[in-house]
Amino acid sequence: MKEILTTKEVAEYLKIHPLTVHKYAREGKIPAFKIGTDWRFHKKYIERWIKEKSSYNIREREARKSLFEKAQ
Repeated sequence: MKEILTTKEVAEYLKIHPLTVHKYAREGKIPAFKIGTDWRFHKKYIERWIKEKSSYNIREREARKSLFEKAQ
């Protein structure tokens, strides 16, 4: 896979719609940069972003589980 990805390539990689990728880039939710009017993405930063999101979701799930167990 190339080091610099297009919106379409990131969408295919993440299995989401290209408009969602564009929206995330515009809102700063996903690491991206612009060349003219087109968004581009460094593959290594997308992979790091995925890992961060995955670990965040695991921590969040564990925190909710802990709160649920304390409430019982």
